[in-house]
Order: sequence, then C-alpha cells, then structure tokens
Amino acid sequence: MARQFDDSALNAAGREPARPDFFKSTTISFVQKLAASESFKSLFKEGMALVEESAGYLDGAGREEARQLRRAAAMAYAAESMRLTTRLMQLASWLLLQRAVNEGQMTLAQATSEKHKVRLARQEVACPPDLFEELPQRLRALSLKSMRLQARIIHLDQSLVCDRAREMPSAPSPIASQVERLRVAFAAH
Repeated sequence: MARQFDDSALNAAGREPARPDFFKSTTISFVQKLAASESFKSLFKEGMALVEESAGYLDGAGREEARQLRRAAAMAYAAESMRLTTRLMQLASWLLLQRAVNEGQMTLAQATSEKHKVRLARQEVACPPDLFEELPQRLRALSLKSMRLQARIIHLDQSLVCDRAREMPSAPSPIASQVERLRVAFAAH
C-alpha cells in the first residue's frame, strides 16, 4: 500500500520547513562552551605561565648559555629565541582576547575586529634539526612546548570560527534564487 505524502509541510521552495526559533535559541555551542570552561582557564594559565617561564629563561640563564655557543649555534639561538617570543606573544594575545569575551569585557564582535591583529600561524623551529639539537636543552624544551600549545590554540580558534560561521545566517545564493524563480514560473503554467 502506497503511503500518502502531505506536502503542506513543505515551504514554497519545496523543502522541509525551517526549524522553529525555539530550537535556534536553545542550541548550545559545544565549542563556545569549551572556550568559556574550566578547561579554557587551565589553558590560559598554562599559556601565561609559559610566557613567564620563557621570559625568565631568555633574560637570565638563556643569555649565559647563548654566550657559550659556537657562532652558528649562537645565531640559531638568536633566531629561535625571537621565534619563541613571537609565537608566545601571538598566543598570549589570543588568550587575552578570548578571556575578555568570556568575562564580558568585550563583545564577540569587538574581539573579532581586534583578532585581525593577532596572527595565529603555525611556526616551526627557526633552524635546521641538527643545529636545533646544538641549542641549550631548556630553549629547545620551551620551543617545543610552545609549538604544542600553539597547535591546541589554533585548533580551538579554528573550531570557534567554524562554529560561529555555522550560527550566522547564510545569504541566499543568487543562483538558488534564480532557480527558484524558474521553478515557480514553470509551476504556474
């Protein structure tokens, strides 16, 4: 026996009706919830502690260790320490922006407009692997730790961007509107 189909539930475009506003307002974003959670607070503390630890090392013991390196390794040390500092500044800026949103100090729109100043880009070590191995162990450890933190933050940032893009209403495609007009015109005849 054939099942009858009631097309009254279809909208003018021939699709199922849009979800009621009730569902849109109660949908909880997992990514945004994560970004405002205790996990984020832990990530924030970890990031800021790494900034402090790196600054302390580079301003203290790192300077003394750099003086003891041969010329090529000393140049690699300078390049790697600059790369480490840049990477950590980017991560700290992102963490501070996200915390400001979480604490209501900035709106999401304000943070988004400020975010263009923060360049979250993967940065590998600044020198070839054999030269990297000649660098002081502590600098290598800080660099590797910062790259792992960078990967986590980039992943979270990309997830937030994708999540926010899904929430934004999409503009109707000009082609889709033309196809719809054709469909309506042919259906009328």
